[in-house]
Amino acid sequence: MLNFRVANHRSIREEQELQLHPVFDADRPADTAWEAVPVAGIFGANAAGKSNLIDALAYMARMVVNSHRDAEPDGGIQRQPFRLDDTAGGEPSWYVVDLLLEGVRHTYGFSIDDERVVDEWLHSYPRGKKRKVFQRTAEDVDPGDSQPRRELKLLESITEPNVLFMSMAARSKQADFRPVYDWFARGLQFRRLRGTGSVSEALRMMEAPERYPDLMRLLRAADLGIEECGTERVLLDEDELRRRYGGRPLPRRFTEPEEGPREVVRPWMGHRGRAGVVQLDLHEQSAGTRALLEQAPRFLSVLRSGGTFVVDEIDSSLHPLLTARLIGLFQDPSTNPHGAQLIFTTHDASLLGRTGGEDILKRDQVWFVEKNQYGETELFALSEFKPRQEENRERRYLGGSYGGVPFIDDGFAQALATRGGRDGQDA
Repeated sequence: MLNFRVANHRSIREEQELQLHPVFDADRPADTAWEAVPVAGIFGANAAGKSNLIDALAYMARMVVNSHRDAEPDGGIQRQPFRLDDTAGGEPSWYVVDLLLEGVRHTYGFSIDDERVVDEWLHSYPRGKKRKVFQRTAEDVDPGDSQPRRELKLLESITEPNVLFMSMAARSKQADFRPVYDWFARGLQFRRLRGTGSVSEALRMMEAPERYPDLMRLLRAADLGIEECGTERVLLDEDELRRRYGGRPLPRRFTEPEEGPREVVRPWMGHRGRAGVVQLDLHEQSAGTRALLEQAPRFLSVLRSGGTFVVDEIDSSLHPLLTARLIGLFQDPSTNPHGAQLIFTTHDASLLGRTGGEDILKRDQVWFVEKNQYGETELFALSEFKPRQEENRERRYLGGSYGGVPFIDDGFAQALATRGGRDGQDA
């Protein structure tokens, strides 16, 4: 993804633009000619609108992939315009992406109100020259000169006003529509890391580690002391099962009446020790290792196949050092051969620092959000401040030099002190 623009969505009132073109040649990963930065980190205070930016991109994807299924005839469009301005509800919301797909740039966007699609368009740029694929207004669809006009006009006649033309044309196998549609359907993935995930997918990979060498490389790169991993089938009685599940309810397959021990798959990891490699069970691993296993398959999948991986609150489940390691996989062309992208939101200012003497995030990979006095989210890039390559960006961010940090006035401390005094009197 080269660019994403949005207006009038939740806390976003005016147009905000996430520009992912590289800015500083000196910060480009070595031996790459990537047209977009491989990583973008979005920082900001709680409730500043980081998640709303991610939600806007997710909403656009849902509309592209599902509008033909979700829309009821004459049912209008479900959207979430800015609520703190009485005029915003009557104005369209709009969404635009610039994509580089198979070496060709595409620009696709639409605007909607509560009733219908107001505008929609798709342009491509083969050999760098703009080519209209289609342009839609509230009245009609105008196919480009290279398009099968008769077929697209037939599609127009069966496209409801609250359905995207992109959805209908792509599912009708119109070739020029499929690259953009397929990117939204498969090339763009979302993940929210808050809470507990599942290690089941990672366990399947551990059962055949020779087929998934990337998992072992990731575990080694995370510097967790893990040398190898695998599984074995063992017999366990009910007491041992309950101990392994740490008091949690046993899976249903273990609650059926059955005599004697049960056969289970025992995942293990081999850790370095003074006497060699020692196999430890999964429940003996640290919380950080288990969290990494929960998330690893999705990260590895996008690195293998390419595309854009969007993670809201990347720091909510992973230690900062593990997060930095994952980010590093996207920065390195040897582990990211297809130029996959990682876009994430975070509160963790340490990701603005360094690890192993290298910047975790480059100067053109950092964005900030904050709200103005009217409750409107504003997005801006670190590159706008023209930072020097050697400056301490973590310290400057925490000091407020870039904005995007919470402002807590003296009234907050006074309220806590007053409450503490009352609590002490009550005691």
